[in-house]
Amino acid sequence: MLLDAHGRQIRDLRVSLTDRCNFRCFYCLPDGEPPLARKDTILTFEEIVEACRILVKLGIEKIRLTGGEPLLRKDVELLIAKISSFKAFGLKDLALTTNGHTFAERARELRKAGLDRVTISLDSLKKENFKDITGVDRLDDVLVAIDAAKAVGLDPIKVNAVIVRGRNYDEIGDLAGFARENGISMRFIEYMPLDSAHEWDRELVVSGKEIREKIEERFPLELESTSRGSETSWNYRFADGARGSIGIIAPVTEMFCGACSRIRLTADGQIRTCLFSIEEHDLREVMRGKDVNESDIEEFIRAVALKKEKSHTINAPEFQPASRSMSFIGG
Repeated sequence: MLLDAHGRQIRDLRVSLTDRCNFRCFYCLPDGEPPLARKDTILTFEEIVEACRILVKLGIEKIRLTGGEPLLRKDVELLIAKISSFKAFGLKDLALTTNGHTFAERARELRKAGLDRVTISLDSLKKENFKDITGVDRLDDVLVAIDAAKAVGLDPIKVNAVIVRGRNYDEIGDLAGFARENGISMRFIEYMPLDSAHEWDRELVVSGKEIREKIEERFPLELESTSRGSETSWNYRFADGARGSIGIIAPVTEMFCGACSRIRLTADGQIRTCLFSIEEHDLREVMRGKDVNESDIEEFIRAVALKKEKSHTINAPEFQPASRSMSFIGG
């Protein structure tokens, strides 16, 4: 069992496969892509597999592969097959987060390799607005990706939308309707301070409460559970029994740190104990050290887990933006 200093069990791991992304979302990379990490600093697949194996041994039950855009990394299917084999030793769930750009053509092989679930980003259903938000004209690719995920049985399909006042606030109801029409889980996320330019503006945050109220103007909702446990979202069903569901993730106005069970591994091998950490812990250096053994790596990971923050400080006067943008951290 992997515990932090506050008694929380660490069960969830986010692994960034690359710091590269082929989208330029304004809430992540408003100034274009920052300098990429040197190739020799990026973890090899062998190192990622070994890190995941040890972390599963320590109690990790869920692994999500992220980026940047993880499918920009070659042969992700081979990596998924290797990590999926750890289901024999306690891994319960292997998921992928993607912008959907090339997902459709690879969906079947990803599923065959052992992928259980996928989360696809979709911030707008309007072609021009999608391009304005993401910097690319790829809305059709994302919609096809969602259909492909359904076709190969990656269920439940989660679709993420970051809601920003003045950008896509007027589409909240339409996105909820999209969930009903397609039988998917639409997850609305508060705008967070994770951009490379550190230009986040609190005035543009649409609270989870406001998002829910906006949806209910068209589609009454019922809360699925009065406790979200270690989940990041409050989950709702449609009151009229329609297909699909709604998740609302509100880290700014309703932070869920008290039950957080997550750590992150960046593409260049740094462990992050919080999405908003300003400190990183160099697992790569430990793994590549001379005469290092598995117990050394385990000891390092346990020590890092004990440093996990009690909570983030977005709403505190001393808040400092995360040390790197979302493309480096992994969502």
